[in-house]
Amino acid sequence: MHGEFPKQLLAKARGSKRRTLAIGAVLLVVIGALYYVFGGPTTQQRRASRFGAEGPVPVVVAAVSRADVPVYLDAVGTIKALNTVTVSPQVDGKLLSVNYKEGQDVKKGDVLARIDPVTYKAQLDQAVAKKAQDEAQLSNSKLDLERYEKLAATNAINKQQADTQRALVAQNTAIVQADQAAIENAQAMLSYTTITAPLDGRTGIRQVDEGNIVRAASGQAIVVIAQLKPISVTFNLPQQDLPQVNQAFGKGALVVDALRSDNDAVIDHGLLKVVDNQVDQTTGTVKLKAEFPNADLQLWPGQFVNVRLLIDTLKQVVVIPTGAVQRGPNGTFVYVVKDDDTVAMRPIVVQKQDETQTVVKSGLDSNERVVTTGFVRLTDGSKVSIGSADAAPAQGARPRTGQTSDGKGERRQRGGNSSRPNSQQ
Repeated sequence: MHGEFPKQLLAKARGSKRRTLAIGAVLLVVIGALYYVFGGPTTQQRRASRFGAEGPVPVVVAAVSRADVPVYLDAVGTIKALNTVTVSPQVDGKLLSVNYKEGQDVKKGDVLARIDPVTYKAQLDQAVAKKAQDEAQLSNSKLDLERYEKLAATNAINKQQADTQRALVAQNTAIVQADQAAIENAQAMLSYTTITAPLDGRTGIRQVDEGNIVRAASGQAIVVIAQLKPISVTFNLPQQDLPQVNQAFGKGALVVDALRSDNDAVIDHGLLKVVDNQVDQTTGTVKLKAEFPNADLQLWPGQFVNVRLLIDTLKQVVVIPTGAVQRGPNGTFVYVVKDDDTVAMRPIVVQKQDETQTVVKSGLDSNERVVTTGFVRLTDGSKVSIGSADAAPAQGARPRTGQTSDGKGERRQRGGNSSRPNSQQ
Protein backbone atom coordinates (compact mmCIF):
# COMPACT_ATOMS: atom_id res chain seq x y z
CA MET A 1 0.00 0.00 0.00
CA HIS A 2 2.71 2.43 1.00
CA GLY A 3 4.75 1.60 -2.21
CA GLU A 4 1.87 2.07 -4.68
CA PHE A 5 1.07 5.66 -3.68
CA PRO A 6 4.43 7.19 -4.86
CA LYS A 7 4.10 5.31 -8.18
CA GLN A 8 0.68 6.84 -8.86
CA LEU A 9 2.04 10.30 -8.14
CA LEU A 10 4.94 9.71 -10.51
CA ALA A 11 2.58 8.56 -13.33
CA LYS A 12 0.35 11.59 -12.88
CA ALA A 13 3.37 13.92 -13.04
CA ARG A 14 4.56 12.32 -16.30
CA GLY A 15 1.08 12.64 -17.88
CA SER A 16 0.86 16.27 -16.94
CA LYS A 17 4.25 16.92 -18.50
CA ARG A 18 3.25 15.31 -21.81
CA ARG A 19 0.06 17.34 -21.95
CA THR A 20 2.03 20.51 -21.36
CA LEU A 21 4.45 19.71 -24.21
CA ALA A 22 1.59 18.88 -26.60
CA ILE A 23 -0.22 22.12 -25.82
CA GLY A 24 3.00 24.06 -26.35
CA ALA A 25 3.59 22.44 -29.73
CA VAL A 26 0.06 23.27 -30.88
CA LEU A 27 0.50 26.87 -29.82
CA LEU A 28 3.74 27.15 -31.78
CA VAL A 29 2.06 25.79 -34.93
CA VAL A 30 -0.85 28.21 -34.57
CA ILE A 31 1.45 31.17 -34.01
CA GLY A 32 3.55 30.21 -37.03
CA ALA A 33 0.52 29.90 -39.25
CA LEU A 34 -0.83 33.27 -38.16
CA TYR A 35 2.51 34.87 -38.86
CA TYR A 36 2.71 33.22 -42.27
CA VAL A 37 -0.75 34.44 -43.23
CA PHE A 38 -0.87 37.88 -41.72
CA GLY A 39 2.58 38.97 -40.76
CA GLY A 40 4.95 37.20 -43.18
CA PRO A 41 5.84 38.08 -46.79
CA THR A 42 3.46 37.21 -49.63
CA THR A 43 4.14 34.42 -52.10
CA GLN A 44 5.11 36.94 -54.75
CA GLN A 45 7.46 38.67 -52.30
CA ARG A 46 9.02 35.37 -51.33
CA ARG A 47 9.53 34.45 -55.00
CA ALA A 48 10.98 37.87 -55.70
CA SER A 49 13.26 37.54 -52.68
CA ARG A 50 14.37 34.06 -53.74
CA PHE A 51 14.97 34.90 -57.39
CA GLY A 52 16.17 38.44 -56.79
CA ALA A 53 19.47 37.16 -55.55
CA GLU A 54 19.99 35.34 -58.84
CA GLY A 55 20.03 38.55 -60.88
CA PRO A 56 17.85 39.70 -63.82
CA VAL A 57 15.59 37.12 -65.44
CA PRO A 58 16.71 36.26 -69.00
CA VAL A 59 13.79 36.68 -71.40
CA VAL A 60 13.03 37.09 -75.09
CA VAL A 61 10.71 39.91 -76.09
CA ALA A 62 8.74 40.84 -79.18
CA ALA A 63 7.40 44.17 -80.31
CA VAL A 64 3.68 44.74 -80.41
CA SER A 65 2.71 45.53 -84.01
CA ARG A 66 -0.27 46.35 -86.17
CA ALA A 67 -1.10 44.25 -89.21
CA ASP A 68 -3.90 43.01 -91.43
CA VAL A 69 -4.95 39.61 -90.09
CA PRO A 70 -6.96 37.16 -92.24
CA VAL A 71 -9.83 35.25 -90.67
CA TYR A 72 -10.08 31.64 -91.86
CA LEU A 73 -12.51 28.78 -91.41
CA ASP A 74 -10.72 25.41 -91.44
CA ALA A 75 -12.03 22.05 -92.62
CA VAL A 76 -11.02 18.82 -94.31
CA GLY A 77 -12.10 18.47 -97.93
CA THR A 78 -12.41 15.70 -100.49
CA ILE A 79 -10.96 16.26 -103.95
CA LYS A 80 -13.15 15.39 -106.93
CA ALA A 81 -12.56 15.68 -110.66
CA LEU A 82 -14.38 18.65 -112.12
CA ASN A 83 -15.97 16.29 -114.68
CA THR A 84 -15.77 12.51 -114.92
CA VAL A 85 -16.92 10.64 -118.04
CA THR A 86 -17.22 6.88 -118.49
CA VAL A 87 -16.73 6.31 -122.21
CA SER A 88 -18.77 3.29 -123.33
CA PRO A 89 -19.45 1.87 -126.84
CA GLN A 90 -22.65 3.06 -128.53
CA VAL A 91 -22.64 0.29 -131.16
CA ASP A 92 -21.80 -3.42 -131.19
CA GLY A 93 -18.74 -4.78 -132.91
CA LYS A 94 -15.17 -5.91 -132.75
CA LEU A 95 -12.71 -3.51 -131.15
CA LEU A 96 -10.08 -2.97 -133.83
CA SER A 97 -7.71 -0.67 -131.95
CA VAL A 98 -7.16 1.18 -128.68
CA ASN A 99 -5.49 4.50 -129.43
CA TYR A 100 -4.74 5.82 -125.96
CA LYS A 101 -2.24 4.99 -123.25
CA GLU A 102 -3.18 4.54 -119.65
CA GLY A 103 -2.77 7.81 -117.73
CA GLN A 104 -2.51 9.86 -120.92
CA ASP A 105 -3.74 13.44 -121.12
CA VAL A 106 -6.22 13.71 -123.99
CA LYS A 107 -7.97 16.60 -125.65
CA LYS A 108 -11.60 16.81 -126.67
CA GLY A 109 -12.01 15.00 -130.01
CA ASP A 110 -8.92 12.76 -129.72
CA VAL A 111 -9.53 9.23 -131.04
CA LEU A 112 -9.57 6.74 -128.17
CA ALA A 113 -10.61 3.51 -129.92
CA ARG A 114 -12.11 2.15 -133.16
CA ILE A 115 -14.79 -0.47 -133.69
CA ASP A 116 -15.06 -2.49 -136.93
CA PRO A 117 -17.12 -0.21 -139.24
CA VAL A 118 -17.79 -2.64 -142.12
CA THR A 119 -21.36 -3.51 -141.14
CA TYR A 120 -22.33 0.08 -140.48
CA LYS A 121 -20.73 1.33 -143.71
CA ALA A 122 -22.81 -1.24 -145.61
CA GLN A 123 -25.97 -0.05 -143.91
CA LEU A 124 -25.12 3.52 -144.91
CA ASP A 125 -24.57 2.50 -148.53
CA GLN A 126 -27.89 0.64 -148.50
CA ALA A 127 -29.71 3.72 -147.19
CA VAL A 128 -28.09 5.91 -149.84
CA ALA A 129 -29.14 3.50 -152.59
CA LYS A 130 -32.70 3.33 -151.29
CA LYS A 131 -32.91 7.09 -151.35
CA ALA A 132 -31.67 7.21 -154.94
CA GLN A 133 -34.33 4.68 -155.94
CA ASP A 134 -37.12 6.62 -154.27
CA GLU A 135 -35.89 9.91 -155.71
CA ALA A 136 -36.20 8.43 -159.22
CA GLN A 137 -39.78 7.40 -158.50
CA LEU A 138 -40.50 10.87 -157.11
CA SER A 139 -39.09 12.50 -160.25
CA ASN A 140 -41.24 10.31 -162.50
CA SER A 141 -44.38 10.99 -160.46
CA LYS A 142 -43.75 14.74 -160.73
CA LEU A 143 -43.55 14.51 -164.54
CA ASP A 144 -46.81 12.56 -164.65
CA LEU A 145 -48.43 15.18 -162.45
CA GLU A 146 -47.44 17.96 -164.86
CA ARG A 147 -48.98 16.06 -167.80
CA TYR A 148 -52.20 15.26 -165.87
CA GLU A 149 -52.61 18.87 -164.81
CA LYS A 150 -52.34 20.07 -168.47
CA LEU A 151 -54.86 17.47 -169.64
CA ALA A 152 -57.23 18.23 -166.79
CA ALA A 153 -57.13 21.94 -167.71
CA THR A 154 -58.53 21.05 -171.20
CA ASN A 155 -60.96 18.53 -169.74
CA ALA A 156 -59.22 15.79 -171.64
CA ILE A 157 -59.09 13.63 -168.49
CA ASN A 158 -60.96 13.49 -165.24
CA LYS A 159 -59.65 15.92 -162.59
CA GLN A 160 -59.66 13.03 -160.13
CA GLN A 161 -56.72 11.48 -161.94
CA ALA A 162 -54.72 14.66 -161.48
CA ASP A 163 -55.57 14.75 -157.77
CA THR A 164 -54.51 11.11 -157.35
CA GLN A 165 -51.23 11.83 -159.07
CA ARG A 166 -50.67 14.84 -156.84
CA ALA A 167 -51.12 12.61 -153.75
CA LEU A 168 -48.65 10.11 -155.21
CA VAL A 169 -46.05 12.88 -155.57
CA ALA A 170 -46.54 13.84 -151.92
CA GLN A 171 -46.19 10.18 -150.89
CA ASN A 172 -42.95 9.75 -152.81
CA THR A 173 -41.63 12.99 -151.33
CA ALA A 174 -42.24 11.63 -147.82
CA ILE A 175 -40.48 8.38 -148.74
CA VAL A 176 -37.42 10.32 -149.88
CA GLN A 177 -37.41 12.28 -146.62
CA ALA A 178 -37.56 9.01 -144.67
CA ASP A 179 -34.65 7.74 -146.74
CA GLN A 180 -32.67 10.85 -145.81
CA ALA A 181 -33.38 10.21 -142.13
CA ALA A 182 -32.22 6.61 -142.56
CA ILE A 183 -29.00 7.87 -144.15
CA GLU A 184 -28.36 10.25 -141.27
CA ASN A 185 -29.01 7.46 -138.77
CA ALA A 186 -26.61 5.16 -140.61
CA GLN A 187 -24.00 7.93 -140.70
CA ALA A 188 -24.37 8.38 -136.94
CA MET A 189 -24.00 4.65 -136.31
CA LEU A 190 -20.92 4.62 -138.51
CA SER A 191 -19.45 7.59 -136.63
CA TYR A 192 -19.93 5.73 -133.35
CA THR A 193 -17.38 3.17 -134.51
CA THR A 194 -14.74 5.87 -133.91
CA ILE A 195 -14.72 6.60 -130.17
CA THR A 196 -13.42 10.09 -129.32
CA ALA A 197 -12.74 11.95 -126.08
CA PRO A 198 -15.75 14.07 -125.03
CA LEU A 199 -13.62 16.48 -122.96
CA ASP A 200 -10.09 17.39 -121.94
CA GLY A 201 -8.81 15.15 -119.17
CA ARG A 202 -6.69 12.20 -118.17
CA THR A 203 -7.43 8.59 -119.01
CA GLY A 204 -7.51 5.90 -116.38
CA ILE A 205 -6.61 2.22 -116.48
CA ARG A 206 -7.68 0.47 -119.69
CA GLN A 207 -10.97 -1.37 -119.28
CA VAL A 208 -10.95 -3.51 -122.45
CA ASP A 209 -8.30 -4.68 -124.90
CA GLU A 210 -8.47 -4.60 -128.69
CA GLY A 211 -9.85 -7.68 -130.38
CA ASN A 212 -12.75 -8.03 -127.95
CA ILE A 213 -16.38 -7.83 -129.00
CA VAL A 214 -18.01 -4.85 -127.33
CA ARG A 215 -21.74 -4.31 -127.00
CA ALA A 216 -23.63 -1.12 -126.31
CA ALA A 217 -26.23 -2.84 -124.14
CA SER A 218 -23.66 -4.34 -121.77
CA GLY A 219 -22.57 -0.97 -120.37
CA GLN A 220 -18.93 -2.02 -120.56
CA ALA A 221 -16.59 0.97 -120.36
CA ILE A 222 -13.81 1.60 -122.83
CA VAL A 223 -12.10 4.13 -120.56
CA VAL A 224 -12.83 6.61 -117.77
CA ILE A 225 -11.69 10.20 -118.32
CA ALA A 226 -11.33 12.61 -115.38
CA GLN A 227 -10.89 16.35 -115.82
CA LEU A 228 -8.08 17.41 -113.48
CA LYS A 229 -7.46 20.98 -114.66
CA PRO A 230 -9.33 22.62 -113.05
CA ILE A 231 -10.38 20.38 -110.17
CA SER A 232 -12.95 20.70 -107.39
CA VAL A 233 -12.84 20.22 -103.61
CA THR A 234 -15.91 19.67 -101.45
CA PHE A 235 -15.84 20.25 -97.70
CA ASN A 236 -18.25 20.72 -94.79
CA LEU A 237 -18.57 23.54 -92.28
CA PRO A 238 -20.71 23.70 -89.14
CA GLN A 239 -24.07 25.37 -89.60
CA GLN A 240 -23.02 28.01 -87.06
CA ASP A 241 -20.56 29.35 -89.65
CA LEU A 242 -23.19 29.60 -92.40
CA PRO A 243 -24.24 33.23 -91.67
CA GLN A 244 -20.61 34.41 -91.84
CA VAL A 245 -20.00 32.50 -95.06
CA ASN A 246 -23.17 33.75 -96.78
CA GLN A 247 -22.49 37.33 -95.72
CA ALA A 248 -18.94 37.22 -97.06
CA PHE A 249 -19.93 35.26 -100.19
CA GLY A 250 -22.58 37.84 -100.99
CA LYS A 251 -19.89 40.53 -101.25
CA GLY A 252 -17.79 38.66 -103.81
CA ALA A 253 -15.70 35.59 -104.53
CA LEU A 254 -14.04 33.95 -101.51
CA VAL A 255 -10.50 32.55 -101.64
CA VAL A 256 -9.98 28.94 -100.56
CA ASP A 257 -6.50 27.53 -99.84
CA ALA A 258 -5.60 23.86 -100.07
CA LEU A 259 -2.95 22.88 -97.50
CA ARG A 260 -0.70 19.89 -97.07
CA SER A 261 -1.77 17.48 -94.36
CA ASP A 262 1.63 17.52 -92.60
CA ASN A 263 2.13 21.30 -92.44
CA ASP A 264 0.60 24.63 -93.39
CA ALA A 265 2.23 24.85 -96.83
CA VAL A 266 -0.31 26.01 -99.41
CA ILE A 267 -0.70 23.61 -102.32
CA ASP A 268 -3.03 25.71 -104.45
CA HIS A 269 -5.35 28.72 -104.30
CA GLY A 270 -8.93 28.43 -105.49
CA LEU A 271 -12.32 30.13 -105.32
CA LEU A 272 -15.51 29.13 -103.58
CA LYS A 273 -18.13 28.22 -106.20
CA VAL A 274 -21.15 26.78 -104.42
CA VAL A 275 -22.73 26.77 -100.96
CA ASP A 276 -25.22 23.92 -100.77
CA ASN A 277 -28.88 24.90 -100.56
CA GLN A 278 -29.57 22.90 -97.39
CA VAL A 279 -27.98 21.82 -94.14
CA ASP A 280 -27.39 18.13 -93.50
CA GLN A 281 -29.63 17.46 -90.50
CA THR A 282 -27.75 14.32 -89.50
CA THR A 283 -24.43 16.15 -89.03
CA GLY A 284 -25.47 19.78 -88.65
CA THR A 285 -23.07 20.82 -91.41
CA VAL A 286 -23.40 22.46 -94.80
CA LYS A 287 -21.48 21.35 -97.89
CA LEU A 288 -19.38 23.79 -99.94
CA LYS A 289 -17.56 23.36 -103.24
CA ALA A 290 -14.43 25.17 -104.37
CA GLU A 291 -12.57 25.08 -107.67
CA PHE A 292 -8.77 25.06 -108.04
CA PRO A 293 -6.63 25.54 -111.19
CA ASN A 294 -4.43 22.56 -110.21
CA ALA A 295 -1.76 23.61 -112.70
CA ASP A 296 0.90 21.39 -111.08
CA LEU A 297 -1.46 18.43 -110.49
CA GLN A 298 -0.85 18.53 -106.74
CA LEU A 299 -4.53 17.74 -106.11
CA TRP A 300 -5.84 14.29 -107.07
CA PRO A 301 -9.40 12.91 -107.13
CA GLY A 302 -10.32 10.97 -104.01
CA GLN A 303 -7.60 12.58 -101.91
CA PHE A 304 -8.26 14.28 -98.56
CA VAL A 305 -6.83 17.75 -98.11
CA ASN A 306 -6.93 20.46 -95.46
CA VAL A 307 -8.69 23.59 -96.67
CA ARG A 308 -9.18 27.03 -95.22
CA LEU A 309 -11.78 29.55 -96.34
CA LEU A 310 -10.93 33.24 -96.09
CA ILE A 311 -14.07 35.05 -94.93
CA ASP A 312 -12.67 38.33 -93.61
CA THR A 313 -9.53 40.40 -93.00
CA LEU A 314 -9.06 42.41 -89.83
CA LYS A 315 -7.46 45.72 -90.80
CA GLN A 316 -4.51 47.13 -88.82
CA VAL A 317 -5.19 45.36 -85.54
CA VAL A 318 -2.79 44.92 -82.60
CA VAL A 319 -0.87 41.66 -83.03
CA ILE A 320 1.51 39.80 -80.69
CA PRO A 321 3.04 36.31 -80.81
CA THR A 322 0.76 33.66 -79.31
CA GLY A 323 3.63 32.54 -77.06
CA ALA A 324 3.39 35.82 -75.16
CA VAL A 325 -0.17 35.21 -73.99
CA GLN A 326 -0.46 33.77 -70.48
CA ARG A 327 -3.55 32.65 -68.60
CA GLY A 328 -4.27 33.03 -64.92
CA PRO A 329 -7.20 32.95 -62.50
CA ASN A 330 -8.30 36.39 -63.66
CA GLY A 331 -8.02 35.70 -67.39
CA THR A 332 -5.39 36.32 -70.05
CA PHE A 333 -2.43 38.61 -69.49
CA VAL A 334 1.03 39.44 -70.82
CA TYR A 335 4.27 40.72 -69.33
CA VAL A 336 5.05 44.17 -70.72
CA VAL A 337 8.69 45.26 -70.69
CA LYS A 338 9.21 48.83 -69.43
CA ASP A 339 11.98 51.22 -70.33
CA ASP A 340 13.87 50.40 -67.11
CA ASP A 341 14.01 46.69 -68.09
CA THR A 342 11.38 45.65 -65.58
CA VAL A 343 8.17 43.85 -66.44
CA ALA A 344 4.57 44.62 -65.54
CA MET A 345 1.73 42.13 -65.64
CA ARG A 346 -0.93 43.51 -68.01
CA PRO A 347 -4.41 41.97 -68.49
CA ILE A 348 -5.57 41.86 -72.11
CA VAL A 349 -8.69 40.97 -74.10
CA VAL A 350 -8.06 38.50 -76.93
CA GLN A 351 -10.09 39.02 -80.10
CA LYS A 352 -8.66 36.20 -82.21
CA GLN A 353 -5.92 33.65 -81.75
CA ASP A 354 -4.22 31.00 -83.81
CA GLU A 355 -1.08 28.92 -83.45
CA THR A 356 1.38 31.72 -84.22
CA GLN A 357 -0.21 35.10 -83.53
CA THR A 358 -2.87 36.66 -81.35
CA VAL A 359 -5.03 39.69 -82.08
CA VAL A 360 -5.44 41.82 -78.96
CA LYS A 361 -8.71 43.71 -78.74
CA SER A 362 -7.65 45.88 -75.78
CA GLY A 363 -4.87 46.19 -73.23
CA LEU A 364 -1.84 46.88 -75.46
CA ASP A 365 -0.47 49.60 -77.72
CA SER A 366 1.60 49.12 -80.82
CA ASN A 367 4.65 50.86 -79.29
CA GLU A 368 5.14 48.34 -76.46
CA ARG A 369 7.12 45.12 -76.01
CA VAL A 370 5.97 41.84 -74.50
CA VAL A 371 7.82 38.82 -73.15
CA THR A 372 7.57 35.68 -75.29
CA THR A 373 10.04 33.36 -73.51
CA GLY A 374 11.34 33.03 -69.94
CA PHE A 375 8.23 32.91 -67.74
CA VAL A 376 9.49 30.44 -65.11
CA ARG A 377 11.21 33.00 -62.85
CA LEU A 378 9.16 35.98 -64.00
CA THR A 379 6.99 37.98 -61.59
CA ASP A 380 5.37 41.38 -61.68
CA GLY A 381 8.13 43.97 -61.31
CA SER A 382 11.01 41.58 -62.01
CA LYS A 383 14.21 42.90 -63.54
CA VAL A 384 14.85 41.23 -66.89
CA SER A 385 17.77 40.71 -69.22
CA ILE A 386 16.67 40.72 -72.85
CA GLY A 387 18.30 38.08 -75.02
CA SER A 388 18.01 36.97 -78.65
CA ALA A 389 15.38 34.55 -79.88
CA ASP A 390 17.97 32.14 -81.32
CA ALA A 391 19.68 31.51 -78.00
CA ALA A 392 16.59 31.52 -75.79
CA PRO A 393 14.99 28.37 -74.45
CA ALA A 394 11.50 27.54 -75.66
CA GLN A 395 9.82 28.00 -72.27
CA GLY A 396 7.01 30.24 -73.35
CA ALA A 397 6.56 29.02 -76.91
CA ARG A 398 3.41 27.14 -77.63
CA PRO A 399 3.43 24.11 -79.93
CA ARG A 400 1.46 24.12 -83.13
CA THR A 401 -1.78 22.23 -83.27
CA GLY A 402 -1.00 18.53 -83.11
CA GLN A 403 2.74 19.10 -82.49
CA THR A 404 5.04 18.64 -79.54
CA SER A 405 6.91 21.51 -77.94
CA ASP A 406 9.97 20.81 -80.09
CA GLY A 407 7.98 21.59 -83.22
CA LYS A 408 7.90 18.02 -84.46
CA GLY A 409 5.03 15.64 -84.94
CA GLU A 410 2.11 15.46 -87.27
CA ARG A 411 -0.66 17.99 -87.55
CA ARG A 412 -3.89 16.87 -85.92
CA GLN A 413 -6.49 15.53 -88.31
CA ARG A 414 -9.56 17.76 -88.34
CA GLY A 415 -13.04 17.00 -89.51
CA GLY A 416 -15.64 19.17 -91.13
CA ASN A 417 -16.74 20.58 -87.78
CA SER A 418 -13.33 20.49 -86.15
CA SER A 419 -11.84 23.10 -83.88
CA ARG A 420 -10.77 26.17 -85.76
CA PRO A 421 -7.88 28.08 -84.19
CA ASN A 422 -8.40 30.86 -86.72
CA SER A 423 -12.01 31.56 -85.88
CA GLN A 424 -12.88 34.55 -83.79
CA GLN A 425 -13.14 34.05 -80.10
